[in-house]
Amino acid sequence: MSLGLLAQTCTSAYLYGLPMVLPQLRHAGHLSLATAGWLVAAPSIGLLTSLIAWGVVVDRRGERDVMALGLALAAGCLLLAAPLHGFAARFILLLLAGAAGGAIPSASGRVVMGWFDAHERGTVMGIRQTAQPLGVALAAITFPPLANAFGVGWALVLPAALSLLVSGLVLWFVVDPVRPLPVAASVSVESPYRTATLWRLHASSALLVIPQFAVGAFALEFLVTQRHWSTVDAGRLLFGFQLMGAVGRIAAGRWSDRAGSRLGPMRVIAGVAAATMVAIGIGAARHSLLAVIALGIGVVVTVADNGLGFTAVAELAGTSWSGRAMGVQNTGQNITASLTPPLLGALIAAAGFATGFAVVAVFPLIAVLSTPVAAETGRVRRRVLTT
Repeated sequence: MSLGLLAQTCTSAYLYGLPMVLPQLRHAGHLSLATAGWLVAAPSIGLLTSLIAWGVVVDRRGERDVMALGLALAAGCLLLAAPLHGFAARFILLLLAGAAGGAIPSASGRVVMGWFDAHERGTVMGIRQTAQPLGVALAAITFPPLANAFGVGWALVLPAALSLLVSGLVLWFVVDPVRPLPVAASVSVESPYRTATLWRLHASSALLVIPQFAVGAFALEFLVTQRHWSTVDAGRLLFGFQLMGAVGRIAAGRWSDRAGSRLGPMRVIAGVAAATMVAIGIGAARHSLLAVIALGIGVVVTVADNGLGFTAVAELAGTSWSGRAMGVQNTGQNITASLTPPLLGALIAAAGFATGFAVVAVFPLIAVLSTPVAAETGRVRRRVLTT
């Protein structure tokens, strides 16, 4: 689990941490906010193109080698992108780095599902899912000073070096979980997608990524341009909140284990996320400290649901489909993750931060309604609690 966490942390640093150098990216490339948003989104766009394919490979070939290969390929792309300055070349290499990073979520997720029982998976998956806020926290505390001192490219060298290191550790130490006996060719494993449950869960999880990336992509930009903070000071503040977000993911996982439910807590978190986005919008409109406080709360709250959705998908899909289902889950989430920065950036540029965050509140409200909590009653909940 520890190496899976490290692998996902390295990947998350460049997948989701580039907003920490958004002001430097804009200045260096003379980019508009919307155009810079596409550059920030490039790794997520690449990620979503490869997740399902990597999930199929993991289901068939195992976890260790796939994780190590993905980390090594991503590191190579990042090192090639670091010295470049042109938008197009850097966008393509960041796209490829994201595609290589698609190996990590399904592989590390299957390791957790394979080595831990159902009554502890929520907590363990919550720990594993702390990788995203930890990766962003790493970016927040290191990327701005590196970019200020040596140039934006050095913000890519750090996660590349770490990815190469962890790739070697994965090959050396990770042991694939015991896999179930092969199913006879004449016996077909029923697809979990025959009913609407997984589709609704994927949709809800994707909707909840929008407030997460609204805060993640534009919190630092808001603090710098609207509150007149330095990039380093804003990065330090967000570093602290990202660490709190990591703790929140673990707490949400523990809550789900004790409650015997993943989706009930997920629905509650969706409601809190919606309220937080409204608070940020109000604070931004009034130019008050409320916006800063609500942004901090948003950093914590909007990441808390991710482990719950991921664990529920794997449990509902079953062993034979879990790699593919987690690939679909991540694909849906990264579609919204990749679209949020450029589209919300365009909206903020046209209408302001207050309107932008207020609009974002609509999406977690929809997730409150679409999360299939009733699926955890009866047959599904019994499987979650006893497998």
